[in-house]
Amino acid sequence: MATELKDAVGLRSERGPILAAIMLANSLVALDSTIIATAVLTITRDLGGFAQFPWLFSIYLLAQAVTVPIYGSLADTLGRKPIMMFGIAIFALGSLLCGIATDMPELIVFRAIQGIGAGAVGPMSMTIAGDIYTLRERARVQGYLAGVWALASVLGPLLGGVFSQYVSWRWIFLINLPLAAVAAWTILRQFTESAPRRTQHIDYPGTGLLTIGAGALILALLEGGQAWAWNSPTGIALVAAGAIVLVAFGRYEQRAAHPVLPPWIFTRRVIVAASLVSLLVGAVLVGLTTYVATFAQGVLGKGALVAGFTASTLTLGWPLAASQAGKIYLRIGFRATAIIGSSLAALGAASLIPVDSTSTLPQLAASCFAVGLGMGMIATPTLIAAQTSAEWSERGVVTSTTMFARNIGSAVGVAVFGAIVNAHTGHSARPAPAALASAVHWVFVVVAIMASVMVVASAMMPAKAQPAG
Repeated sequence: MATELKDAVGLRSERGPILAAIMLANSLVALDSTIIATAVLTITRDLGGFAQFPWLFSIYLLAQAVTVPIYGSLADTLGRKPIMMFGIAIFALGSLLCGIATDMPELIVFRAIQGIGAGAVGPMSMTIAGDIYTLRERARVQGYLAGVWALASVLGPLLGGVFSQYVSWRWIFLINLPLAAVAAWTILRQFTESAPRRTQHIDYPGTGLLTIGAGALILALLEGGQAWAWNSPTGIALVAAGAIVLVAFGRYEQRAAHPVLPPWIFTRRVIVAASLVSLLVGAVLVGLTTYVATFAQGVLGKGALVAGFTASTLTLGWPLAASQAGKIYLRIGFRATAIIGSSLAALGAASLIPVDSTSTLPQLAASCFAVGLGMGMIATPTLIAAQTSAEWSERGVVTSTTMFARNIGSAVGVAVFGAIVNAHTGHSARPAPAALASAVHWVFVVVAIMASVMVVASAMMPAKAQPAG
């Protein structure tokens, strides 16, 4: 377990350097999810392969998603520190290789390496925070961690544009190297843990089956309707293969002595509820961050910068609510807090349904802000509830399971919303405003339905999942 540390919370406390290091490491992962969005034309002018560019996003998400549960299991055996250091090192290696890539296929492969590293950094940051802070302290710390993702979502596209226009697109990746070094050095020097001595059993067959099955299914969701048609042999084969391998994975894990994803995960109500909430958060988030800006540009005729800031109100509301959510769940409990947050998100999402070509940007921004407030009150509290239910030896796999569910939700969201938009616009590269308005309207309808299901998932949280002190 982590060594005992003082009770002070904040960047200037004794644990402040560790908190700053995991915030910095998290910011790198968060930024690299969005920073290349504004560098599309610059990169493809240099390397070519414009048609392959979407793979830079898909492969990063895919590699990150399939490795998250594996790292969680390893962290419960080997400790958090070595897995975190490995993740930062692989992420930095991928960043270096991306920065010196000579063509688009190389850049895609190197983005996969980045994603493999990112798969460790995200869950380990949350797990380390769960180890070194008490439940009451985490009520304050979650505001710091939520703020990182919110700031990254706003600054990512801006920094990508600045680097690509005034320096070089390669610095989008190379800037990660000194920052990763600082984060790694701080964690190496400041974070001390004594992991319980356990025989290091690694579930190689289970790891392989999970990677292949989840990878095939997520790839089918991400690229279906884009790189290939949903009813094409490729799409059908990937879905079928992924499903068959995942069934085999489930049967194997029931008999495995040291499973990478223990079956008991699915028997604990608080973990199942938290994972379902996380899955829906991932889907709603990708739907709104993508299509609110698209609606503002394609239907309301606004510029890219204004459209981007309109969508960013979602990520501004998130940390504001997250910073206060801890005080709320310490007072009224996890389930009540989650129900309030999900209800607010559902109301915000429902307010987007009437949006049409006569709507205003403030109307869009207010709805997104309300959804963000709701997300801030449900996303982290449900994760902390799941962590609180677990022992040290289980916390890594519990944390990674909920974060894996969020990645799955993002992939499902990309597939569902992409299919809705393509069905209404006829796969047009430049859809007419009326067709786009109709398409995004149905995206908002589905987002509202998902947010409503989130209320049901929140109600599934056990009533006894009440913070202790």
